Amino acid sequence: MSEQMNIAVIGAGYVGLVTAGGLANLGHNVRLGEADPGRVSMLQSGEVPIYEQGLPDLLSRAAERGLISYHTSNVEAATGADMIFLCLPTPEGDDGRADLSFINSVVDELAVEVESDAIFVIKSTVPPGTTAGLRKRLVDVGSQAGLVSHPEFLREGKAVDDFKDPDRIVVGAYESAHADAVAGLYRSLDAEIVQTDPTSAEMIKYASNSYLAARLTFVNTLANVSEAVGADVIDVIHGMGLDHRIGPHFLQPGPGYGGSCFPKDTAALIGVAEDAGYEFDLLKAVIEADEAQRLRVAHKVRQAAGGGLHRRRIAMWGVAFKAGTDDVRASPALRIAAILQADGAEVVAYDPEASSDQVEMIADPVEAARDADVLLIATEWPEFLTVDLGAVAEAMKGYRVVDARNLLDPAAVRGAGLDYWGLGRPGA
Repeated sequence: MSEQMNIAVIGAGYVGLVTAGGLANLGHNVRLGEADPGRVSMLQSGEVPIYEQGLPDLLSRAAERGLISYHTSNVEAATGADMIFLCLPTPEGDDGRADLSFINSVVDELAVEVESDAIFVIKSTVPPGTTAGLRKRLVDVGSQAGLVSHPEFLREGKAVDDFKDPDRIVVGAYESAHADAVAGLYRSLDAEIVQTDPTSAEMIKYASNSYLAARLTFVNTLANVSEAVGADVIDVIHGMGLDHRIGPHFLQPGPGYGGSCFPKDTAALIGVAEDAGYEFDLLKAVIEADEAQRLRVAHKVRQAAGGGLHRRRIAMWGVAFKAGTDDVRASPALRIAAILQADGAEVVAYDPEASSDQVEMIADPVEAARDADVLLIATEWPEFLTVDLGAVAEAMKGYRVVDARNLLDPAAVRGAGLDYWGLGRPGA
């Protein structure tokens, strides 16, 4: 058990809530600052404003131990803190570069409020060089507080598990004492600590997300080629994944990537490279291929509907950007729905956890399929595997299922009297 530290966490989004609950459960005293009073009120009453498996239990255990509190004032949360974790959004700006205004604003607000030996810990995803810029910002206002880049690697839907059992803990600092202090928070966890400089730590985060986006996009394009030549991509990726140099992870074809990280981080890294005088053409091609994948899925739905979408009813299972979360930010499902709607289709949807005003939400998967010309599987929720496909066949007006996640068993779909169209599975 490491020494108990007083920690302020600023921002009650996915990263902030999991970080606050996780650090509190490691025995540290955590005060969370959040600008949204409604969200703070929910948290104070024991409610969790987002769907994340294990998070309600994590926060309730922290509250029972008296190790977490919620505040609408950042200054109040940061008073007396040894470390101030910044878990703030860095959205994509109009030029594709990361918008750092939220981080800059909070640093400006707290720089003159915190103790001189306090450490600002940048948990948000920020472009390489950001911590260096913030260091100058602190000096300009006369603050002696330290700065550490400490990127997060939490997967939505598995974020609590990732906090408890991380692949690695990355700490980038100018002073070794600051790096040791942040790394010491996790002494009770069995994880490799990567200590480096702040710019390299920031680059590790961007490099990781961009590589994973490229890997996902590669397997999507591989599915398209497999379909064209008559190969089954499921067998192809199984054979690939057995190579220890490749492995089986992130080799599942789908409708493209989404969420709060991959779309903005790939665009931001291109901007970082351009600012440094390098044209990252490979990553630009990844983004173009990802955009094309959603167009390809929409075209498959169009073909399944008979060649046109005007006044066709499309039932879509899933609106979340992936299973295990209620997050619809940059959701491939909703981006495909927009393409279908622009071509005149009526899109209705069912999702176990997520919802969207963009489409008509139906509370039951079979009812969502009622009178549908085509059923589109857009999110890989395992719950869809338990739906009675016979009832779906009876409810639908059409008979084609476009499985953009290769989730369903083709034989089971066809056994129910429906036609199965997967990705990269011409003979399935």
